[in-house]
Amino acid sequence: MKRLIAFLLLILAYPVWSQTTEISGVRLWTAPDHVRLVFDSSAPLSHTIYGLSKPDRLVIDFKNTRMGASFPRIAGNKLIKKIRGAKRKNGVLRVVVDLAAAAKPRSFPLKPNKRYGHRLVVDLYPRNQKSKKAVRSAADVQQAARDVVIAIDAGHGGEDGGARGPHGTQEKDVVLRIARKLAVLVRKEPGMRPVMIRDGDYYLGLRKRIERARQAKADLFISIHADSFKEDRSVRGASVYTLSHRGASSEFARWLAKRENSADLIGGVELADKDEVLRTVLLDLAQNATMQVSADAAKEVLKSLRQVGKLHKPNVQRAGFVVLKSPDIPSLLVETAFISNPTEERSLRDPRHQARLAKAMMQGIRSYFRRYPPPGTLLAKNASKRHVIHRGETLSGIAQQYRIGLGELRRVNGLRDDRIRIGQVLRIPRS
Repeated sequence: MKRLIAFLLLILAYPVWSQTTEISGVRLWTAPDHVRLVFDSSAPLSHTIYGLSKPDRLVIDFKNTRMGASFPRIAGNKLIKKIRGAKRKNGVLRVVVDLAAAAKPRSFPLKPNKRYGHRLVVDLYPRNQKSKKAVRSAADVQQAARDVVIAIDAGHGGEDGGARGPHGTQEKDVVLRIARKLAVLVRKEPGMRPVMIRDGDYYLGLRKRIERARQAKADLFISIHADSFKEDRSVRGASVYTLSHRGASSEFARWLAKRENSADLIGGVELADKDEVLRTVLLDLAQNATMQVSADAAKEVLKSLRQVGKLHKPNVQRAGFVVLKSPDIPSLLVETAFISNPTEERSLRDPRHQARLAKAMMQGIRSYFRRYPPPGTLLAKNASKRHVIHRGETLSGIAQQYRIGLGELRRVNGLRDDRIRIGQVLRIPRS
């Protein structure tokens, strides 16, 4: 009888025990504007979350949950001091996050994918974060010319590692190193300024990347990735992409519907008060112009990458990548190599090869903006004059016309001799 009672008690207790969820890991990522906590679990987590003050804390209560991992040690985090937890008498697992300042939490679950199981994401945003406005002097205001802004986007980041090579190399790591090297080169280029969209190991949503480029008033957005094709590891080579017409059409419809936030998409012209036909025409013109600039810049970058190694495709490709869908910022995506190819994986890990890739991208960017400097920029202000050759003109006559040396005119235009053709465009250096 006693054994039967014990057996029945065990059966009654089993459903409760079986529903217990285990937290198998806690990960921490720090982004420029927030901190992300990720709780890995054996099943979806049931939780409540709230904040406390004096001192500032965040409390997360998990029902039917047990802790199967230790909390990460915190050192030098701008928002979190410590994470601790304990089981309460009512069976709730309480996790307390000690904060350095008041924070606003946002939590959401993520379903399992190929790499991770169930996850609960908790993003913490500083409550008293003040926007830093640039203080401009009278001299700055008077100086109309500005730098060309290059937004450099290292793909993936944080829990999104991207593709993984045969020897464990993560895409997010190598593309960040290449992006940082490119930023150094852009910073050294007179008349240009880099903006790193992601400059650390943290997750950033695709449209958030576009938003940051727009906030920086970027003249060009370049997203850096490493391709993968596990079905055939011999596939190799770099590719450059711009937005496909199908992707452009879907984004066009999206922006057309989003009337209240359409200012600045076409040079500051507000669209909310325009009728449907005019709004459609204006956006269509703006998007077509952006796509043309994207294509021209992409051709220059692809041409430079050809000098570094094999190209996967000889021409610029088109695809519907979300990060390319900004209607007002010329955008291109560079697949630097196939990380799934063991040889190219090894090259991507090599700092010297990373530098060569960054240099090639810089050459392409430089080549494009020297030919087409945006109005109002230092590059446009200092740009060489251009001369279109007409019938009957000679190189020596053009040199005399602009009062420059014939040898200098040859050097600037990469000419080996004095042969020129009608319609050819020559750069005329400042005398």
